Amino acid sequence: MKHLLKLADLSREEILSILNLADQLKYERKNGIDQTGYLKGKTLIMIFSKSSTRTRVSFDVGITELGGHPLFLSNSESQIGRGEPVQDTARVLSRMAHGIMIRTFSQQEVEDLAKYGSIPVINGLTDYCHPCQVLADLMTIREYKGSFKGLKLCFVGDGNNMANSLMVGAVKMGMKFAIACPEGYEPDAQLMAWAKSEGDFFLSRDPVEAARGADVIYTDVWASMGQEGEQKKRAAAFAGITVNDAVMKAAKKDAMLLHCLPVHRGEEVTEEIFEAHAQEIFDEAENRLHAQKAVLVKLMR
Repeated sequence: MKHLLKLADLSREEILSILNLADQLKYERKNGIDQTGYLKGKTLIMIFSKSSTRTRVSFDVGITELGGHPLFLSNSESQIGRGEPVQDTARVLSRMAHGIMIRTFSQQEVEDLAKYGSIPVINGLTDYCHPCQVLADLMTIREYKGSFKGLKLCFVGDGNNMANSLMVGAVKMGMKFAIACPEGYEPDAQLMAWAKSEGDFFLSRDPVEAARGADVIYTDVWASMGQEGEQKKRAAAFAGITVNDAVMKAAKKDAMLLHCLPVHRGEEVTEEIFEAHAQEIFDEAENRLHAQKAVLVKLMR
């Protein structure tokens, strides 16, 4: 494992190794064990073309707690935002730092950073996938359910970067994966074909049907960053694609609810259902820190 560009690049064993280390790092932090020796003196460049709360804070705090130093770059503060070729940025940063985390639009930009650079590259989110979030999701599922064996994960919403990565993560860990989304808003076609051939995959237009017997319900906003102009169109298309009482009743009695946040209460999930599962959701948000610290240690130590 040289980079974290997308979950599809990792084996089941590599994912489990990250999750096990994340559990260890979480335990150490909770018990006041010093972690600054892990990445002492290492610098992580953090490039943000998309705004962020959880990704920014978790990587910033994470590298600092591990003894390293974060350096934040926005589009307005770097030449990459003014048109410098990504291959040039990659080669320059590789001579000055020990790792790059980038949160941007194009998956190709992330892949090119890894191709032309000589230091680890971490995908903090692209329009195609969100591997860091799903590692935290898997960590949370295992904390609550004990293992992945026999579980069904149901995603309700847009077939976006979250759906793409969750589908890959679920199949690789041996979970059944179902998705309920409107026509025209399906996940990546190649990933769906892979999921059908490699695992137990189900696509429906009805959230209740998709959620039947699920152990984990997952949802996300109807319009992701960069899609704000489609809000009205998407609100019409996604009418009824909401996690509500009927959806949760179709799932198992002890089903958990996850959401990558931020949430639009009353759209993808009702206020009541969200608050009833707030503990799970904010445990999931916290686990972004622990899972990403594990990735940093794996790649930069």
